[in-house]
Amino acid sequence: MKPNIDYRIYLVTDHQSLGGRDLCEAIEQAILGGCTLVQIREKNNQTKEFYDEAIQVKRICDRYNIPLIVNDRIDIALAIQASGVHVGQSDLPANVVRKIVGDDMVIGVSVTNLKQAIQAREDGADYLGVGAMHPTGTKSDATLVSKEELARIRRHIDLPIVVIGGIGMDNARTYANMHIDGFAVVSAILGQSDIQQATEGLRKVFVE
Repeated sequence: MKPNIDYRIYLVTDHQSLGGRDLCEAIEQAILGGCTLVQIREKNNQTKEFYDEAIQVKRICDRYNIPLIVNDRIDIALAIQASGVHVGQSDLPANVVRKIVGDDMVIGVSVTNLKQAIQAREDGADYLGVGAMHPTGTKSDATLVSKEELARIRRHIDLPIVVIGGIGMDNARTYANMHIDGFAVVSAILGQSDIQQATEGLRKVFVE
């Protein structure tokens, strides 16, 4: 059975944002601050290195009953029995991913426009990651999405939506008012000196 996921504070991992700090310790601090979902993303690691790190991250997530999503790597997601997998437009479509992972794993799809969002829904995606909403140092080649396009996607698609790309305390309230389900963030949490406090600040946006 698929996990019941709270998408509000969706932490995406990135070692560069940590400035040499320990990833698992950072994730634990984020969880203590109110992080509701973690995605492990490792674009440059070899398979065994990624697997070993994913096992450690999952141990932390399981301790606090926080779902773990694996970016791109369906094999790693299956190997560690993650809660889900997230794929982009250049990866396998969600309907093919579903055949591989079965019915109990959550599938997220990155989209930049309504056409992609409709296709992802038809392919059986469980949630959408919409962005990048702003320029971001973690993905220099990201396509920017306007707030108007985000609003179009929200009007036509009833799946959970998280926004990603340059989301931080300076603009989070704007998106919370657009009826999205969560913030997918990297540096807004991992790049801050006090990770727990930064997470608490973003979490409060959804309850104010």
